[in-house]
Amino acid sequence: MYTHAHQFEPLMPSDARIEPLLAKAHDLSRFATTLAGTRVPPELRSLLRSMNSYYTNRIEGQHTRPHEIDQALRQDFSKDAMLAAKQRLAVAHIEAEQALEQRYSGPDGARALYTVEAVQDMHQELFGRLPPADLLTSENEPIAPGQLRTREVKVGQHVAPACASVPQFLARWASFYGNVRRGEAALVAMAAAHQRMGWIHPFIDGNGRVMRLHTHTLLSALGYTGGLWSPLRGFARSTERYYALLADADSLRRGDLDGRGNLSEQALIAWIDYVLDICLDQVTFMSGMLDFETMKARIEACLVFEATVVKQGVRQESLRGLHYLFLSGEDMARGDFKSMLGVSDRGATDALGALVKRGLLKSDSPQGKVRFGLPQHALRFLFPRLWPEAEADAATL
Repeated sequence: MYTHAHQFEPLMPSDARIEPLLAKAHDLSRFATTLAGTRVPPELRSLLRSMNSYYTNRIEGQHTRPHEIDQALRQDFSKDAMLAAKQRLAVAHIEAEQALEQRYSGPDGARALYTVEAVQDMHQELFGRLPPADLLTSENEPIAPGQLRTREVKVGQHVAPACASVPQFLARWASFYGNVRRGEAALVAMAAAHQRMGWIHPFIDGNGRVMRLHTHTLLSALGYTGGLWSPLRGFARSTERYYALLADADSLRRGDLDGRGNLSEQALIAWIDYVLDICLDQVTFMSGMLDFETMKARIEACLVFEATVVKQGVRQESLRGLHYLFLSGEDMARGDFKSMLGVSDRGATDALGALVKRGLLKSDSPQGKVRFGLPQHALRFLFPRLWPEAEADAATL
């Protein structure tokens, strides 16, 4: 059983083998920084939090349907106890993600994420939101939010470090990765840290969720996401590969050509390469989704469907106002929005009310300002393929 921190070396690829990874990390840094600066309606970031929650829980085989997450956010929980517990977990992830992004922001936040306390804080932030009845493992063992494990565990073929040594391993993990400062190298370190945290297995349950929250929050703190993308979507869409590469990087060194540490350097490199590819793929996809040249046509297609198929009062004349709200990412007075419709005052009032009812406009009060809305039923027009499960779910309701 592992009891000494050097036993999970290498923590980073050697200088001789890291260059291709740094080149890929450089591309990621450049593309992600550009995307993160894009102005978008706040409702998009809210929807993406729900999507992240859906995908991280799907990786664990405990996901709900997208509309069930939406219902839970309105405090409308299922009468089925098992489904309600999954809904509470989904909401807990959404709230924890937002809280952690705010707590760990900027360069100081990124450094603070590489501490033992931050790892425990993430577990506490997520599981501390759940009622006692939900805090049980599949073997009915209690989960103590934020507390490191106090018993030995085996995950697949991997025997995790002795529980008494977990603080020592985490301290080494934090010290090493927290001192990788160079931009591209920090992204390589982020990917490696994800895997090595899993190797330590600090908690009795919830390790995968904490690992993914850590990676997501770190990317945000480094200024790479702007709340517009996350690797969680990519991990969930390649779950078998995600788990296979994670497990493979637990492997012992494979001969004299496989680095100098106790564990396989080749397998760690394969894992890091996968993570960087996932991130690049998500950035590229979301950059395409936020192409403002095509957004007007997507909004128009949505309005045509609403006006000709749904027929609940939404008017195609709303295109100009909705497109403006999307581009500005700001709230607008109701009177200003109605003036952009080019119809009678009564017609504009009815049209605005229909947009609010269908979720295409959002407002915090009956007479308050309006902003661009993004209901799940409109995803197939506005952001096709972003969250296919939500598109399919909405089509069945």
